[in-house]
Amino acid sequence: MPVEGNIDQFRQGFREEARELLVALESVLLELNERPQDGELVGRSFRALHTIKGSGAMFGFDDLAAFTHNLENAFDEVRRGRLEVTPELVDLTLAALDQIRAMVEEGQGESAVDPAACAEILAKVRGLTGIGEYAAAGSHPAAQPAAPGIAAGSEPGNDVEGAEKVWTIRFAPGPDLMRNGADPLLLVRELEGLGKLTARASMGGIPALGELEPERCYVRWEMTLATQASEDAIRDVFIFVEDSCDLGVEPGPPEPARSAWIAKSAAQPKTGPAGSIAASPGKNVLPETVCAGDLIAKGLEEKRKSAGRRANDQDNASSLRVPAARLDQLVDLVGELVTVQARLSELAGRSEDSDVLAVSEEIERLTSALRENSMTLRMLPIRATFERFRRLVHDLARDLGKNVELAIEGAETELDKTVIDQLGDPLMHLIRNSMDHGIEQPDERVAQGKNPMATIHLSARHSGASVLIAVSDDGAGIDREAVRSRAIERGLTSASAELSDAEIFSFIFQPGFSTAKQVTDLSGRGVGMDVVRQKVESLRGSIDVTSQRGAGTAVTLRLPLTLAIIDGLLVKVGDAFFVLPLASTLECIELTREDVEQANGKHMANVRGAIVPYIRLRQYFNVRTPPPEREQIMVVESEDGRCGLVVDQVLGDCQTVIRNLGRLYRHVQVVSGATILGNGTVALILDPQRLVQEAVRAKAQRGRAAAQSPPRENGNGHPPDGAFIRNASQVGAGAGASARH
Repeated sequence: MPVEGNIDQFRQGFREEARELLVALESVLLELNERPQDGELVGRSFRALHTIKGSGAMFGFDDLAAFTHNLENAFDEVRRGRLEVTPELVDLTLAALDQIRAMVEEGQGESAVDPAACAEILAKVRGLTGIGEYAAAGSHPAAQPAAPGIAAGSEPGNDVEGAEKVWTIRFAPGPDLMRNGADPLLLVRELEGLGKLTARASMGGIPALGELEPERCYVRWEMTLATQASEDAIRDVFIFVEDSCDLGVEPGPPEPARSAWIAKSAAQPKTGPAGSIAASPGKNVLPETVCAGDLIAKGLEEKRKSAGRRANDQDNASSLRVPAARLDQLVDLVGELVTVQARLSELAGRSEDSDVLAVSEEIERLTSALRENSMTLRMLPIRATFERFRRLVHDLARDLGKNVELAIEGAETELDKTVIDQLGDPLMHLIRNSMDHGIEQPDERVAQGKNPMATIHLSARHSGASVLIAVSDDGAGIDREAVRSRAIERGLTSASAELSDAEIFSFIFQPGFSTAKQVTDLSGRGVGMDVVRQKVESLRGSIDVTSQRGAGTAVTLRLPLTLAIIDGLLVKVGDAFFVLPLASTLECIELTREDVEQANGKHMANVRGAIVPYIRLRQYFNVRTPPPEREQIMVVESEDGRCGLVVDQVLGDCQTVIRNLGRLYRHVQVVSGATILGNGTVALILDPQRLVQEAVRAKAQRGRAAAQSPPRENGNGHPPDGAFIRNASQVGAGAGASARH
């Protein structure tokens, strides 16, 4: 059977969908905790639980469906105004979501369900609602009925006056109901969970075999349901398929006239194989004692057999899920193609054959389009990552006795999935550190004239070829002197050293560094911020910390948009090649020796009336070859404003496949990677932001040193800004070996 080979794929698809629903549901619940009267949030919570339950049952997660059904009952009571949203209900539901997440991951080796915790949660939910549990075959021990005397599937809480009522339900699936993924069997089973169900089915609409569509359900039902549930509860069973079926729900037993449509369709003669199934009218109307699930087992089997074919039906699929590993493989292959295309362009440029040049240009165009599309596939909004931390802030605020809200900005900012996947730990540690060290207790905030409700602000925005992700709070700020004293105590600096705020704040990222007086479950071991530093550096990013005592702290992570391929400008300095990210480069202007003389030795250029400082890369990288008569200033955008990078020659734009330099060069901050050019030469990829920051830092250090002793000069008569890189050509050679490795 086709579906047998794909069942694992379908279950994995459910797991992915459930993870997304659980993250979204957590955010909705935390909003609901702040606005308990918001009916829209209640409805969204109910629908999410309903979807998780229904989809889980469809793919064999019966324990999950049974457990979730109890939570669904609670929010159904809230919808009907019989139960209020309280912090207790929200906390119970959040705890239940942790167990549902464990049930989703069960069998994947990632999580384990705690039956005792499940039982405790359900007992508390029953205490709030008074509703009996939903029993499902194969359910978890924790999901078994614990209230004797309540029949499985009955819901006394759904009845306002406690009286059982009889309802007539007419259900005729539309042509697209099964094509859209709905399962009539599950709908009937869910009705069985509401009370005592009897059903009469008509198969009179089944056409001849040649006209039969295996993805369509031709069976129609008239059912009688004795239940304490209300009409709304019955209709909620069909909440996601009501637009694709003919549904009628009326009080009372069916009247003869109302059942005439079944008898009429049953009496219609059939021809061919389909007619042989219903040769006798009496065989078309099944006895009321037949299990409702058996009525559509045959149709469900046909649906499952066609599942594999539907997966390949492009007309019905507007989107599809692709494993991240396949996308990574695709990007790697595109990266190799870009390198080969650069080599082809190099050869075509030296060739006088116009046909070869034309083919090279066409391949370059196609490679560029393929690169853009493949990179777009990996770009995802950061919203899901941000939303995860609402739960963290909620739980920590409760545990620490603090009032804290999380504000999110720029959640639609897109970032490479590889980068997003590695952001979880750094952001978690930053938020935990802010909650524990930064945010004061409510009474302390009131005494300082602050709002007792503290705010942690999580934001993201684009800045050139980078994304800036900031975690800020309005807490106590960093105690500058405490950090300095601790750094002196650990031998990280001397007592006489004059340090800027940025240099002092950088100590908090050292391994084992902590100013906490005692170790707690949250902090005190000096591990969290070290994890942040290591992870950000592994992503070729940087960290900036600003803090004002009593006003709060902001930690900004600067991360590259992508770790794979970028657009760059290829430049040359001496015999070395460098790549500048195109997104950070504003313009290129000429620098002559007359311009240098007019500036009286100052590294300043007049750009249309604006003074722009510049860095001579020859001096920075200690390139000793004579400079050309005319140099070029590449004007780049940085957090410190516009700045120029002086190079010998601009060779043109290029598609750059980023290669890691390896551990040997992990401390070279101004270089974000390397790439292999078409002629086989290795070019270093520069980080303009880091270059500017390093120049500013070096200038500040020289200013402090000048007050104590005469400034030292290197062999060229210039300050040793780039002393840690002795020769760009040597670094390039080493980087090439690392990149190829």
